[in-house]
Amino acid sequence: MSNLRNIAIVAHVDHGKTTLVDVLLRQSGIFRANQKVEERVMDSNDLERERGITILAKCTSVERDDTRINIVDTPGHADFGGEVERILSMVDGVLLLVDASEGPMPQTKFVTAKALGLGLRPIVVVNKVDKLDARPYEVQDEVFELFTVLNANDDQLDFPTIFASAKDGWAAEDPDGAQKDMSVLFNQIVAHVPAPQVDPDGPFQMLVTTMEADPFLGRILTGRIQSGGIKPNAAIHAIGRDGNVIQASRVTKVLAFRGLKREPVEQAVAGDIVAIAGFGDTTVADTLAAAEITEPLPSQPIDPPTLTMTFSINDSPLAGRDGNKVTSRMIRDRLLREAEGNVAIRITETENRDAFEVAGRGELQLGVLIETMRREGFELAVSRPRVLYRKNHRTGELQEPFEEVVVDVDNEFSGVVVESLSLRKARMTDMRPSGGGKTRITFIAPSRGLIGYHGDFLTETRGTGIMSRLFHAYDDYAGQIPGRRTGVLISNSAGRSVAYALQNLEERGPLMIGTGVEVYRGMVVGEHTRGNDLEVNPLKAKQLTNIRASGKDDAVTLTPPKRLSLEQAIAYITDDELVEVTPSHLRLRKRFLDPHERKRQSRKAELDLAVLS
Repeated sequence: MSNLRNIAIVAHVDHGKTTLVDVLLRQSGIFRANQKVEERVMDSNDLERERGITILAKCTSVERDDTRINIVDTPGHADFGGEVERILSMVDGVLLLVDASEGPMPQTKFVTAKALGLGLRPIVVVNKVDKLDARPYEVQDEVFELFTVLNANDDQLDFPTIFASAKDGWAAEDPDGAQKDMSVLFNQIVAHVPAPQVDPDGPFQMLVTTMEADPFLGRILTGRIQSGGIKPNAAIHAIGRDGNVIQASRVTKVLAFRGLKREPVEQAVAGDIVAIAGFGDTTVADTLAAAEITEPLPSQPIDPPTLTMTFSINDSPLAGRDGNKVTSRMIRDRLLREAEGNVAIRITETENRDAFEVAGRGELQLGVLIETMRREGFELAVSRPRVLYRKNHRTGELQEPFEEVVVDVDNEFSGVVVESLSLRKARMTDMRPSGGGKTRITFIAPSRGLIGYHGDFLTETRGTGIMSRLFHAYDDYAGQIPGRRTGVLISNSAGRSVAYALQNLEERGPLMIGTGVEVYRGMVVGEHTRGNDLEVNPLKAKQLTNIRASGKDDAVTLTPPKRLSLEQAIAYITDDELVEVTPSHLRLRKRFLDPHERKRQSRKAELDLAVLS
């Protein structure tokens, strides 16, 4: 297929991938001249638009001088690296996008290592060269250094560099070149990226790289055809990674990517990226093939998850008020469905049939899953994230995951950030000025110490710092890390909160609820200024007497409550607390609502700790 190119656009988060795809679509004539198109048109998911990040990999296609270019927009955040790893296996080239100011960042390193390992020859696009602090040639040199560190071969080191401003819609061979359009980039893709190395005359074979559910077509499986062709109604079978046949079925639809649409086609040929419907049990990393094929296509191993959380049914007194999906069976089915299409997530059933262990790459990935379920009408209770430990197979020592952390901060905040991360057992490996009064500091830190740190980091840098994290390796246990220093205020009654009671509680610490809020026994209503938990009564009304009239002193002024986002709430809680998640509410609560049971469990935990030490 000499007139076909398959490429992925990879980069660190917020370096401009999705904006670049927008421009390529516009300049290839996909949209009418007067058609109004949203920005970041590829980020079609509500959560993607709200958070400004790409979560799911998506395919599109453009035509340029009789050559069709299939483009895959991939996530830039390390938590969604499982998507990137799979996608790279079905393309023949990558556009590596790097910010002209920030240069290569941790996620750049991650995706580049995966691409080079597959033998792909990247085209480097230095984007945002119109920024005031842009340093395009220095960034080009930094990319070369990165390739060298990652053991790129001579062909890969001889990469072409394009300088661009995706926002302004132009690309050139040098930063001061003609700022006209994206023709230079289109031409470089056609010239540099090889046509798919496939067998058009062989029997049909396709490795499934992404999966999604469609209410009309059922399961839709996307991948690149490795050999042969496929038509609707063809009889083929699916082979698992272990070589066993999963199912045999007929293809009900063959869908090809044309612009932003997925259109039915009568035939698809080797090299093209297509979506196939008609298989109910087949999933990611399985092989669809003609009946005579018995061996599966090799699939990329996915890096293992490093973080786990417990998802359980919502058993609070207010359960079932908001959501319509509250049973353990519904939660279990939804989680297993997620694990089918998202190979970076692992689901394990616990001894308690109402709770499930969900392991993933990071807080953001698990937070997105919880938020998605919440919007689908689920109610659940989730625990604080915990890292997944393992034993060193040679020494038997306990090991935990470590991450490479790169922070860009104003010079005045570097000291406080170094001190804060040192307390979390981070080890500084590099510190250098990055221009514009900023310092770039690199740490190797235990993942355990980074849980919930992002909010503190933004506070320490007054919202100006940028922090990037990437899994580094498993290493020896780093020792005790100090946790939350404050206790919480726990409601000892059920009912609606009263302004008079809350006013008296404010001196104990910041509140997390306002007046007239329904609370229950064991629910967290605020933060205690001291290190211990305190049971309080947020329902206590003013005692009325002959002297104290009911209308006197009614105008109570309360400080606005401390509102936590989902990710902040998950990071805030301790091991004996849960976040109650419903479509309309986020509530913090104690794992055991009864105070006597809490004391019993606390004593048991202390005894267990004494035995271990």
